[in-house]
Amino acid sequence: MSLAASVEPGVVRRYASDQIVTLAKLVVENAFQPIVEAGTGTVFGYESLMRGQERIGFETPIEILDEAYEHGQLLQLEQMVANRALAKFSTLSNFATATLFLNLDVRLIPQGNRLVENLLLQLKTANIPPSSVCFEFSERFDNTSVPEFADLVSRLRKAGFKLAIDDFGVGHGEMKLLCDYSVDYLKIDRHFVADIDRSPRKRHLLKSIVNMAHVLGTRVIAEGIETEAEFIVCRDYGVDLVQGWFISRPSTHLSELVPAFPHLQELGRNKGNSQSLDEILIRKQIEMLPTVYESDAIDTVFELFRRNPRQAYFPVLNANGEPRGIIHEHHLKEYIYQPFGRDLLKNKDYERTISHFVERAPIVGLDSDADQLMVIFANMEGSNCLILTDNMRYAGVVSAASLIKVINEKQLKTAQDQNPLTGLPGNRAIRDFMRHSGRDGDEVRHFCYCDFDNFKPFNDAYGFHLGDHAISLFAALMRRYFFAERHFLGHVGGDDFFIGVVGWTKEELTEILDRLISDFHDDVLDLYSDEDRAAGRIRGHDRTGAEAFFPLMRCSIGVLELPEGLVIDDINRVSAEIALVKSAAKENKDGLVFHTLGEAN
Repeated sequence: MSLAASVEPGVVRRYASDQIVTLAKLVVENAFQPIVEAGTGTVFGYESLMRGQERIGFETPIEILDEAYEHGQLLQLEQMVANRALAKFSTLSNFATATLFLNLDVRLIPQGNRLVENLLLQLKTANIPPSSVCFEFSERFDNTSVPEFADLVSRLRKAGFKLAIDDFGVGHGEMKLLCDYSVDYLKIDRHFVADIDRSPRKRHLLKSIVNMAHVLGTRVIAEGIETEAEFIVCRDYGVDLVQGWFISRPSTHLSELVPAFPHLQELGRNKGNSQSLDEILIRKQIEMLPTVYESDAIDTVFELFRRNPRQAYFPVLNANGEPRGIIHEHHLKEYIYQPFGRDLLKNKDYERTISHFVERAPIVGLDSDADQLMVIFANMEGSNCLILTDNMRYAGVVSAASLIKVINEKQLKTAQDQNPLTGLPGNRAIRDFMRHSGRDGDEVRHFCYCDFDNFKPFNDAYGFHLGDHAISLFAALMRRYFFAERHFLGHVGGDDFFIGVVGWTKEELTEILDRLISDFHDDVLDLYSDEDRAAGRIRGHDRTGAEAFFPLMRCSIGVLELPEGLVIDDINRVSAEIALVKSAAKENKDGLVFHTLGEAN
């Protein structure tokens, strides 16, 4: 039995604080918690967390770090924990493609060079590139107030390490840090993730943070995810990576770590979904530019520009294949055209690698919305391109001209999808509206499926010309009552229509739909002969061909309500419930039925 295990923890803490590192070596372990790609469930990396400190009287890792700092042993403790984390990381089967996230205590910044030198030595021994390590800047203190901070950040970036802001939103000066320094990841604090599926305010904040980060070329990690609903909202709002107990708890046992969580890919999604129109069009415009690595010698990029004289920039990747930004020829011109400029770049005392010249660029996933990409581009003044990623790795670039082509082709495809009789969008646009509305639970949404009753007998008896007239009449009435920009009107085909309404109450919508049904019934009477109108029915043939009498035409409307806070991406489920409520509306004497998604029929 060890000394630490046989003595009361409080006693150890009280009398042995000056030996804290020695004791920590006996009990402290590194637990790894997976950080996972939100879109695929593939493990991207692991955060190293301290465990076991309670055995020597410290309830939390923060307590033992504070105690070590008070006794001048913080650097030794952090070096010991980091070295063990690296040794453990190097034994993982996927360490060559994964990233290890290490917390950097702000109080160590003045001694940061010693910490970095030790870490670089350990990495070299383990044959791990610096780009496989990401330092998280804790927001317990104001990092930027430390005089040595700027130099340390510069040193870390030039060495190839990645940087992250931890606990974004609840700490000190994180906006200043994001504004003044190039960081690779932004970790959104658990406070903003907890119950986000039930909080419109949190979803608005998340959406704004994700868009802002992507414009700056920074990827977003949501930490502290504990429920499936929280995960789905974060993924659907553009978060790149996720971490939390819902995915996996931290573990000190490597055998418990898995390389992927494939079930995450299907959660809340329609398994039959194919690529969106935006992604199809974006993939057509991708330009696969040659790349350079940030650790390459400067001669590499000189040679690349020489072989590609028409190209003004190239993407820069780290050793893991993740984009870091671009290198632009104007950064090198002052050296190219100066006497002895190239020799200066290679001088041992002045030597520069590509990492010294990296310029940030917006970085987004391939599955992004084309209109969103255009907004990002517009907000990133002076940017040459958008860098696209597939599963966090470089997939190519798109220029402003290419994005304009995407938008134009999207508009053309949308126009081709419009019904020629009514000019209303067709099925593709309707599904896109339902999908986007389903993902945004900030307000109540209503999907209204409109279908004419007894239209076929009328069309058979009076001909296609008057049948088309009835269809056009209904489209005109829809436009009269639903004219706001946020309303969506679609023409499924024939006598089937779709109305999407956001933000209205059931009572408000009922009043308008009752008027729509009534007005259509009144107006369509003028299309019948006096005899049929007086009889209130017409003679026709049923589906078996037998002669029968049919009531005059009306419209029935089945309404599916998605309540505020509900986020759903399974369009097949929505369509199935719409079909049920539409059938119920046809049987209803008033022709109008409401049903809330998820409620028992």
